[in-house]
Amino acid sequence: MRVTNAAASRKRRKRMVTAAKGYRMRRSKLYRYASDAVDHGRQYAYRDRRVKKRTFRYLWQVRINAAARAAGITYSRFIEGLKAAKCALDRKVLADLAATDAAAFTHLVKIAQDALKAKGVKA
Repeated sequence: MRVTNAAASRKRRKRMVTAAKGYRMRRSKLYRYASDAVDHGRQYAYRDRRVKKRTFRYLWQVRINAAARAAGITYSRFIEGLKAAKCALDRKVLADLAATDAAAFTHLVKIAQDALKAKGVKA
């Protein structure tokens, strides 16, 4: 007698079609198309979990640069000054301060400029 492993196969296929819930047309109903769609979707999700980190870092840099230039210093000089002042704030926090708390960001700009002067760099 031929063994088909029907219960396990059905469960595996049902799991794949269930994972394709929300997809349109035959991608959500037929195993062959659902399998391809879910596999591609999972590849994109894996890749974009890493891309998201790059995208947010770029966004933070743009926000910091805009606020720093409004305060009269470039982004690179601002970061250099903070490093010289041994300020341990990361770009996420700096971008949040730039967007929400202008007074605190202005104080950080002053700290960076003072550290640059002490270092001997024209700010």
